[in-house]
Amino acid sequence: MKIGFIGLGNMGAPMAANLVAAGHEVVGFDTVARPEGLPMADHAADAAAGADVVITMLPSGPILRTVAMQIVPVMETGTVFLDCSTVDVESARAVADQAGAAGVMCLDAPVSGGIGGAAAGTLTFMVGGSDAAFEIASPLFEIMGQKAVHCGPSGNGQAAKICNNMILGATMIATCEAFALADKLGLERQAMFDVVSTSSGYSWSMNAYCPAPGIGPTSPADNDYKPGFASELMLKDLRLSQQAAEGADADTPMGRMARDIYAQFVEGEGRTGLDFSALLPWFARRGRM
Repeated sequence: MKIGFIGLGNMGAPMAANLVAAGHEVVGFDTVARPEGLPMADHAADAAAGADVVITMLPSGPILRTVAMQIVPVMETGTVFLDCSTVDVESARAVADQAGAAGVMCLDAPVSGGIGGAAAGTLTFMVGGSDAAFEIASPLFEIMGQKAVHCGPSGNGQAAKICNNMILGATMIATCEAFALADKLGLERQAMFDVVSTSSGYSWSMNAYCPAPGIGPTSPADNDYKPGFASELMLKDLRLSQQAAEGADADTPMGRMARDIYAQFVEGEGRTGLDFSALLPWFARRGRM
């Protein structure tokens, strides 16, 4: 396929590189990044013109809407606008409506798996949009990831992503709190892991991404909490979850509290550039509030 790829940051650049390695013709655009080995356009519209599929990986809903205004008018009828950004559901659905009015098929397909998954081609895609668009994009999902789940109509990919990450944020907080409590009760972290990882406290945060250094599989905790998934990105997703909850009149007290805790960690104490599991040393140093 001929692919335009807009947004070539830490996630977008390796995703585009995997498409190139698989033999696709990719033209990129980014306002800052210029990855080596990838032909670059001077404008977003230039990357989109003549493409079978245009992929975007952008930081926010307003930016997505701006880019859509630039690229949809130059996309041909029957082509696919594949947005892999994590944005608010309202923006995803508005862009899908805009694209549909122009005869362009649109998918919202946020990802899970982080920078490592983008580089390894093992991302999970949560996809909203039509069956026809999903079928066209499926070969690309197979290159960039290990799984793509069609979640229903436009916006449902974003809904799945923010619900998943609301669970992830809350369970990571609980996991870090529990380790900090175990420390103060004199329970060794390895014993804590051995019990919880095989008991009812089992979770992805504990078993696959343990926030305690030297415990369980290798995780960012073993690399001074350098981000696999940055705390500020978790805060972004938790804010999106609460924005969606307010719009849907859904009661999400744990999600709201998780958002507030990450806001305190990231903004209240300026702890940017750390993995979202870096709450553990933060809790370990704190006393009861």
